[in-house]
Amino acid sequence: MTSEKPPLPADGEQNEAELGLGVEQEVVMETARDGWDSKVEYFLAQVGFSVGLGNVWRFPYLCHQNGGGAFILLYVLLMGLVGVPLFFLELAAGQSIRQGSIGVWRHISPKLVGIGYSSCVVCFFVALYYNVIIGWSIFYMGSSFQYPLPWENCPTEGNGTVKECAASSPTAYFWYRKALDITDSIDETGEFNYIITGCLLAAWVIVCLGMYKGIKSTGKVMYFSSVFPYVVLLCFLIRGVTLDGASEGIKFMFYPRLEIWGDVQVWRQAATQVFFALGLGFGSVIAYSSYNPRNNNCHRDAFTVSGVNFMTSVLATLVVFAVLGFRAKTIATECVKRNVKDLFKAGHSTSLPDLLINVSDVESITLDKYEEWYRIQGQQLNIPGYNITACSLEEELKQGVEGTGLAFIAFTEAMTLFPGSPFWSVLFFLMLLNLGLSTMFGTMAGILTPLTDTFKTLRKHKLLFTMCSCAVGFLIGLMFTQRCGNYFVTMFDDYSATLPLIIVVIFQTLSVAWVYGADRFLEDLKRMLGRPLPVVYKYLWKYVCPVAMLGLLGASLLKMILEHPTYTAWNREKASKEVLPYPGWAIAVLSTLICVAFLPVPIGYIHFFLLERLGQSPQDAEARYVPCATTDMDLTPLSTLPPSGDGPNSFSPLLQENNDYHLQNGHIEHFESSAL
Repeated sequence: MTSEKPPLPADGEQNEAELGLGVEQEVVMETARDGWDSKVEYFLAQVGFSVGLGNVWRFPYLCHQNGGGAFILLYVLLMGLVGVPLFFLELAAGQSIRQGSIGVWRHISPKLVGIGYSSCVVCFFVALYYNVIIGWSIFYMGSSFQYPLPWENCPTEGNGTVKECAASSPTAYFWYRKALDITDSIDETGEFNYIITGCLLAAWVIVCLGMYKGIKSTGKVMYFSSVFPYVVLLCFLIRGVTLDGASEGIKFMFYPRLEIWGDVQVWRQAATQVFFALGLGFGSVIAYSSYNPRNNNCHRDAFTVSGVNFMTSVLATLVVFAVLGFRAKTIATECVKRNVKDLFKAGHSTSLPDLLINVSDVESITLDKYEEWYRIQGQQLNIPGYNITACSLEEELKQGVEGTGLAFIAFTEAMTLFPGSPFWSVLFFLMLLNLGLSTMFGTMAGILTPLTDTFKTLRKHKLLFTMCSCAVGFLIGLMFTQRCGNYFVTMFDDYSATLPLIIVVIFQTLSVAWVYGADRFLEDLKRMLGRPLPVVYKYLWKYVCPVAMLGLLGASLLKMILEHPTYTAWNREKASKEVLPYPGWAIAVLSTLICVAFLPVPIGYIHFFLLERLGQSPQDAEARYVPCATTDMDLTPLSTLPPSGDGPNSFSPLLQENNDYHLQNGHIEHFESSAL
């Protein structure tokens, strides 16, 4: 990929060229790297990538399951100690070297080039199933343009209601039977779901159109796709807090249970959420920051984007539990009315003991009063022909709050209770569509940017490469549009990214902190940003972050070893969910996914070792950066860049040799000296 150096100038000429003294720098290049049209576009792109569907359904679920406010405190702690330092590391590496993930880690050490390829593989796996979720959102959004909503009531069959719907709920029936038409297990393949296939095709077409000019087109799309979800969340928050039951939902959500801090699995879940919330290891953060000018304040960006990400998660949690609180109170109140009416009827046909509530006045019996009565007297009653049940708001809040169950079952059910429900439904699924697309653009950038930076042929045919990548993604994604496709989505989501990305980030951190050297990296950033950075980053990168990531890796491996992998299936006859173990062939598939995603790291090292033994690989004993083969859009002469600390006229190791020549990965960057 590299060519031989042209003859070096004489010592005097070389010094004059390096120092920029009495010389005018003329830049001649074959290809100049794209850049963001504005800082706003870059900021929206980074926020859009990091703020995804997980902020809306994963974070609220984890808060609910793991101690509410106590989990949020733990999340903030891990975000500060691990998340922000690693996020800043990726921003700084991409901006200083101005390459995608493959180029960045090859510049730090050619032995580590596999890290970049692993990031690309994981991005590809994630893109495959993530776009299916976008396709589901398109389907639901299209189904929302009717009144009443199609999941508001159970369909009829003959003279009665469809049995599967009556035994579950209208929203669960619509999701599992109408949208997915799901099989009872992953072993039952079933035919293709043609409606979802069409929605998947539409999703890939939108992604392709949004990226056909690279960041030039993606940056413009981000003005809408990154901002619109916040408008919708604020609208839902304003509407949600006015609903009856919203305060109970929010109180239930944030009530702190500090004892969860002693649970290792809670720490694992919090660290994993921090990890995925910031998009670490995907290479997308590096790709986006590589289009920045070198003097951009990436240190401030790290805190700003992380802060926006966290506040979005909290905002989404408020919205989710305000709406779910309303849903839970509505369902629990209907339960009370139904039971009280049954008690009133039973009193006319059989002898009942003296009741502690007035069943003749249904409206006077509150939910709290009924719960107290049921605990004292109701659960002891045994009335033939009647089933008097408990009605608990807390139990209702626990139903359907995770992942797709939250978005496509619980939240859709809550919206059927809103006045003007189609309007709110369209808004909600349009928000999910834009959240998914903004993350999808970043994921695809994590694939396209490093590969086009590395391979000249792909760089020359960027549009064709983008279109072919989307086409391949659609064709492979057809496996997710089978009737059993939802089970494969779950498999990819649980196993294709988590372990490989943790390993990738561990290698990233070690390569910067120990191979290149944390002190040297901080010195380079000092030159790039024009000011020193807190020395605490040295210790965070060298010790805290690696230990935390190794702990997360160990906990994740231990969980996989001790617990047989399972998935949640929908049983049509029982009309309910059930947890099933993955069959042997599925275990082999998910193991292959993990291995394929991680394999480029050892393969890259072995490839380098073999080339080195054959005398065809450059030495990297000092782990120096190879100068980047890209330029800022303003083509700032090197003589205007800040000098290094080694001398008033010396430059950063990142930029040291750019003033001589460079031909790397097809990019020519050649500075010719001419007398004034």
